Amino acid sequence: MTYEELIKQTALADDRLVVMTAENRALIRNLPPVLGPRFIDTGITEQTLIGAAAGLALRGRVPVVHALATFLTLRAFEFIRTDVGIAHLPVKLSGFVPGFLSDGNGPTHQAIEDVSLMRGIPGMTVFAPADEADMLAMLPAIWASPDPAYVRINTRPATYEHAPFELGKAEIVAEGRDVIILTYGMLFEQTLVARELLQAQGKSVGLINLRSLKPVDEAALLAAARSGALLVTVEDHFITGGLYSILAEVLLRHQLTARVLPLALEERWYRPGRLGAVLEHEGFTGQHLARRIATALGEASEDIAAGPAVLETQFAE
Repeated sequence: MTYEELIKQTALADDRLVVMTAENRALIRNLPPVLGPRFIDTGITEQTLIGAAAGLALRGRVPVVHALATFLTLRAFEFIRTDVGIAHLPVKLSGFVPGFLSDGNGPTHQAIEDVSLMRGIPGMTVFAPADEADMLAMLPAIWASPDPAYVRINTRPATYEHAPFELGKAEIVAEGRDVIILTYGMLFEQTLVARELLQAQGKSVGLINLRSLKPVDEAALLAAARSGALLVTVEDHFITGGLYSILAEVLLRHQLTARVLPLALEERWYRPGRLGAVLEHEGFTGQHLARRIATALGEASEDIAAGPAVLETQFAE
């Protein structure tokens, strides 16, 4: 199963679904002859794309729109907020190459504030699958929901067999007494490596996949905070408005405190390059993450062995 096959099967089974794109066809290039007039390419016009999608949604359609994540969430933000958000329309936003997956592109193409922007819109739901298998398991429920949704598209191959998806629920991969890593999206595979390296050093390390960022699984976050473990948020996003902010909001709302180590992009864009080089330079490989966590625990980080490198690059048209 692929993203294209899933959306094709869904569209053929439900004639309300319309596939739309702003000239980004990398994952849906074979759909035009299958869907005919229910495949709409507006060209490089993200604002028009959202306005048209909102109009179709008002007529009872369920548009699934595709564009590069940075232009979808930034250039078309007012249209998403006003046309989709205020009317609470079931427009489904598929953001290509979010976060570090935009690897070789410079700051103009880096969607590293998208989670912050999208979750700030009342009624908008926000999802970030860990890999392709996670994404394909999540999308049917997201597309079937009456709510508007933003999805960080992630087609990286799975390195973990995920639990079934439920809207608003986190995936508890492992419990931990010393550290609990909270993450989402493509960095999940690196946190698996980091957990293994820290476990080899005798640490009890938990791992939670926050695949649903809004609604977020508050119960999972509160349980992690009450465990007394060091909480580590790991994300390819600015530190402001992402998972670190979500965790802080939940803890404050419930009048809790916790030891928290945020690992995110602090007041800067990342240096573009091949994905493996980006992760290495920015300190987000499994080995780097393990060493940064070990340092926060007061341990000798140089004892952390090297983990497997990630060298593949994901491209989009």
